Amino acid sequence: MNRPDFHKRRPYSLRYPIYQPALAITLTAILLGGCAAMLEEPPPEDDLETEEVEETPIAAEEPEGEPAAEAEGLDEEDLERREEAEARGLDLDDPLDAAMLEDPDEQENPLAVRRIHFAFDSSEIRDEFIPVIEAHGAYLADHPERSMTIEGHTDERGSREYNLALGERRAESVMRLLVANGANRDQLEIVSYGEEDPLVAESNEEAWAENRRAELLYEGRD
Repeated sequence: MNRPDFHKRRPYSLRYPIYQPALAITLTAILLGGCAAMLEEPPPEDDLETEEVEETPIAAEEPEGEPAAEAEGLDEEDLERREEAEARGLDLDDPLDAAMLEDPDEQENPLAVRRIHFAFDSSEIRDEFIPVIEAHGAYLADHPERSMTIEGHTDERGSREYNLALGERRAESVMRLLVANGANRDQLEIVSYGEEDPLVAESNEEAWAENRRAELLYEGRD
């Protein structure tokens, strides 16, 4: 029996080295890594469209707890005046309404004065009240939508009939001066109460002086 000749086995070919598979794997990894890097590279800035972001202005916050008067530039007195006007339904832009918030006894604003006093047994307008009536006449001329009732009053001395006539003469004196200063006669109405509606229910010179008067009453404002 012949023994196989191991020396005649085909040797490994140098054209197929044993490290060829490892080299192929390494090359593949390099190629894949390069492709990934190319894919991750951002596009040039020239190719991107820049989107403008509109900035929304932020409103300034008002200080918490700031009083309304300070926020609107009003002092405490002005704020109280405005609140009183709103409560009484008055318009501060109207000279007459604004005058109604003033003290008529101070007579700083003639429109704030609504009471004309007379001497005993007289219907003549006293000098101190002429500017008052002139101011009301001018106001009525500028505000034809307004109307006024003029009430004539007397003190308790004299008969009822005489005092009713005297009260009417006093109201007419005021009316004539109002018309002379621009008021329309259609805006005015006169009425006499004589001694029947005293301002002060006493029987002395001081009370009688207060009761000899004419009242200027605006419709819807008195």
